[in-house]
Amino acid sequence: MSEFRKPVPAPTDASRPFWAGCAEGKLLLRRCRQCDKHHAPTRHVCSCGGSDLEWTEVSGLGRVFSYTVVHRAPDPAFKADLPYVIAIVELDEGARLMSNITGCSPDAVAIGMPVRAIFETVAEGVGVHKFQPANS
Repeated sequence: MSEFRKPVPAPTDASRPFWAGCAEGKLLLRRCRQCDKHHAPTRHVCSCGGSDLEWTEVSGLGRVFSYTVVHRAPDPAFKADLPYVIAIVELDEGARLMSNITGCSPDAVAIGMPVRAIFETVAEGVGVHKFQPANS
């Protein structure tokens, strides 16, 4: 693993399974045992009011719900990536995640574009997720 020069997620007890799953190439989300709805890793209570959530692996497939193209780096560590896409991806399981779209030109990204998750390990037991076009 090469040295990762961008900010590294700082897992908490509540989010550690998500980041560890990314390090293993798996997208893990919380699923409500009461209504079966999937949630982003930051949710602790379901919209149905249920709090019995379990970590489950999801497909990593989804569609671009919204996006923006970044042209000015917020930190010098991101300058080499310019321009890049930050997107909200709606997963096939219904949850939405913020991430980057890679593997294509920013001009090729469109609302509704099918994408799939890819992963990069950035520290011991910590990975990040990104998405690329599903046909890549």
